[in-house]
Amino acid sequence: MTDSGIRHLRLERFDPARDSPLLHSWVVQERAQFWMMGEHTLAEVREIYEWIDEQPTHAAYLAWADDEPAALFQTYDPRAEEVGDHFDVRLGDVGVHFMLAPPTRPRSGFTSTVISFLVDTVFADPEVHRLVAEPDARNEKAVNLVVRLGFELGPVVELSTKPAQLAYLDRTSFSNHRSA
Repeated sequence: MTDSGIRHLRLERFDPARDSPLLHSWVVQERAQFWMMGEHTLAEVREIYEWIDEQPTHAAYLAWADDEPAALFQTYDPRAEEVGDHFDVRLGDVGVHFMLAPPTRPRSGFTSTVISFLVDTVFADPEVHRLVAEPDARNEKAVNLVVRLGFELGPVVELSTKPAQLAYLDRTSFSNHRSA
């Protein structure tokens, strides 16, 4: 992890009471438009993450790079979300969402280091066989990022909130991409 200058990465479970003000400050920025929370109040963000925290099928985390918040990371069972109606959900599938923190300074390799850490963390569970991502199809940066991470693009599907670009990363492709 020398490219990015990050010495230590860690995940902490997202605490809605403690972490919602930080997340709210991220989601209301123009750069987070595809997160679709730009008009949400702090109370609304907290309520959403309280709901997520109560679900046995969902989890939210803050990723930390050294002592700075680096990303919001969410995992979910695709069968518990609308997206699960649009593809053949397999045993061992885990849906993922991630949003990088607003940059505080330019850091070469930061994005790939943080996102690779998040993917590594999910695949550390031997029960996970495939990651499913569904970025907004209009968000070229997010779609290009999942491709750079080794995800295979599937179809674009119409969800109630967005056109979603399905993308899949199975354990074998993940291992091959890491060793390439």
